[in-house]
Amino acid sequence: MNGSLINPFTITHPTAVQTSLQAGASFAKFDPSGKYVVAAGKGDGSAAVWDLSTRAAVRWLEGHVKSVTSVDWSRNSRYVLTSSKDWNISVWDLASDLDSPQRRDVIRFDAPVQSASFHPRNCRILLVLLATGEAYIVDQRKKYRGRVELLEVFDDSDDEAQMGRARSAMTVAQFEPSGKHAFIGTSSGSILVFNARTKTMVARHKITGAGAMKGLDFTKNGRRFVTNSSDRTIRQFQMPTYPPPNAEREFIEQELDPTHRFNDPINKIAWHAVSYSPDGEWLSGGAADPAAHKIYIWDISNDGQFASALDGGREPLVHVHWHPRKSSIASTTNQGNILIWHCPTPERWGAFAGGFEEVDENVVYEEKEDEFDIVSGLTPFVSWVFALECVGGTGEEDESELAMRKKKQEDEEVDVMGGVMEEEDANVISMDVDDEDVEWADDEPDDDLKGWKMPIVMEDEFEDGL
Repeated sequence: MNGSLINPFTITHPTAVQTSLQAGASFAKFDPSGKYVVAAGKGDGSAAVWDLSTRAAVRWLEGHVKSVTSVDWSRNSRYVLTSSKDWNISVWDLASDLDSPQRRDVIRFDAPVQSASFHPRNCRILLVLLATGEAYIVDQRKKYRGRVELLEVFDDSDDEAQMGRARSAMTVAQFEPSGKHAFIGTSSGSILVFNARTKTMVARHKITGAGAMKGLDFTKNGRRFVTNSSDRTIRQFQMPTYPPPNAEREFIEQELDPTHRFNDPINKIAWHAVSYSPDGEWLSGGAADPAAHKIYIWDISNDGQFASALDGGREPLVHVHWHPRKSSIASTTNQGNILIWHCPTPERWGAFAGGFEEVDENVVYEEKEDEFDIVSGLTPFVSWVFALECVGGTGEEDESELAMRKKKQEDEEVDVMGGVMEEEDANVISMDVDDEDVEWADDEPDDDLKGWKMPIVMEDEFEDGL
């Protein structure tokens, strides 16, 4: 468990704090593009969208009268969801040119809302968990409008005492990446799996010794997931395969065995949050250390070996979230500051040119007469032929023609990525377009489309919104 033994040239997890945002936040979450982070206020019911390039708040989400309990982004970052102890859920449209942005929906419940999240394929579908221990799927589409409570069921083999017992409270709820199923953690250490389309329970998994479930996270490809429970142990599981729901509403009763267990064997600390890296090869755990800001990193690709412990100072950690596209982490302190972690890579320009020299002080360089001309990089014969073509065979350079060719070449876009196409993210789970659950989710699609842009709010307008 000695982080110093790791090869520094192969580290692909964050190692240092890049910047700190004084957001007064209780937790923060990156958007799917990685350009923004939404930070929820500590107790005033507000939230803000921060632009990571300018390190400034660009939108204020003010509408709740009690503290915000969770935030979520739609898949293309147009909409932000906030839930609150004031019993309300708000869905904010960042495409509006107002600050605070226009609210698309306000959904009210009969109890404080503990968490809420968008469906991965349609942001008109929500998964909601109340502080009283009930979970709902809320559908805002005209054809399917309504809210359905997700109920745990028992099979016929249960005895009367078991049938009469009180159902376990639901403590955490989240859609898995495909959106087909909603995973619900309970206070009794079980994971209930519901089909999102039919709202029926398809599986119940007992996790031995886990205690109450506190958190869930999934890899982007949906092949693995982790649980954070009250026994201070993080467990990783392989994602089971679930059959389609049938008319008899049968469900799987299965005990899951973790592939890995992660904990702090020395201090026996609990965990506030867990988060996978975009490729699922690293796992971070935010330690509930009352005297320090600690993030533990495990290398999943190396059999879950401990990789590093990041130290963020003396302000205790309360939340952690991994960047969706790169090696970066946002961790929130109990004082409301958001630390953005990155993996610094020193520039080694000598690796690109053998004759490159690094100097300690600036040196005035004297450029040769034709050093950066197009023709200068060619062999003498090719240069002569090139010049001959420029003037139609006279052997004399036509300066206007040469200048035109040089300008045309300078205007050509340079592929600095070496011809690599934009990655579609091979780690995202593939979906069968003929799947009944996919067709249901894509019916009445939302307007969260790619290519939308957040309107620019002028400084005086922004100040008016504060």
